[in-house]
Amino acid sequence: MRSMPFATSGLQSTRITTRTGAHPTHQRGVTLIELMVGIAIGLLVVAVAMGALMVSRGVSGTVTDASSIQQQASYAMRVIGQQIRQAGSLRLNLDPKSTATAEKYLAPVAFETMAAASTNPTYSFDAGQATNVIQGTASPVTVTTGFRRYTEPVFISASEQTLGRNCLGGPSDSGNDDQRVESVFQFDTANNILLCNGNGAGGQALIQNVANFQVNYLVQDITTTPGIPTIKSVNATGVANWGQVQAVEVCLVIYGAEPIDLPAGSNYTDCDGTTLVDMSTLTGSRAKRMHMVFRNVFQLRSQGLIGTVL
Repeated sequence: MRSMPFATSGLQSTRITTRTGAHPTHQRGVTLIELMVGIAIGLLVVAVAMGALMVSRGVSGTVTDASSIQQQASYAMRVIGQQIRQAGSLRLNLDPKSTATAEKYLAPVAFETMAAASTNPTYSFDAGQATNVIQGTASPVTVTTGFRRYTEPVFISASEQTLGRNCLGGPSDSGNDDQRVESVFQFDTANNILLCNGNGAGGQALIQNVANFQVNYLVQDITTTPGIPTIKSVNATGVANWGQVQAVEVCLVIYGAEPIDLPAGSNYTDCDGTTLVDMSTLTGSRAKRMHMVFRNVFQLRSQGLIGTVL
């Protein structure tokens, strides 16, 4: 059987091409329309993300602002309340005559209702003089409290120490334990701050961004039927006898530091209980600011003694 030779001379190499004539390893670029569509989609995504970020930031700023306002109000009310509750406090002398007794509970005691300051007579204390305990003014709005400063035994020291302090943390421990501890709270309308002063140390800012500060005094009305006392609320000009003040009502309006969008009619009721204030119409430092109102009533712990019994 005769074998046939394998013919190769008739084979020709052919070049594979695509239908368009381009080489398969060559990449085809995007068109201008495709590029513009991609850019538009990217910008749309960025715009949506920025909008969500701004909304989130606005909500976060509003919440932070509200929290800051509440913290300021809480601090101010705590300081004011502490001084008002202490107003008129007396010293309980456990052994006024150093009398020796078989049992300690038989020793005579006495309240010291007066103290003459040895260094500054201005700050002498007299419980019978009610203005040494509580007083105030209506314009400018101020409230002043005072109580007897004295030393007492403490665990951390072998000698007696004075624990009474005014709103500024004074007076300093200089041995003047026989003076009146005085705290003065005043509203600075020009700078929108609540000032604290004590024993002539000079006013210092207690809180800022104060839109209003009002003080009313709850006075026992002694003109009513005996045995059926009534309490009336008046400002400083309506107090005829400071010894009849039973409690103090404090109102604070504090505004925030973050500007926010307030729709028309965003109102709050002012300290007088009737005036509606539209926050969207305010100007200056209070423009577009959140406002919050805080009220509290502090009872004088010694109101049963000051001005009535003593």
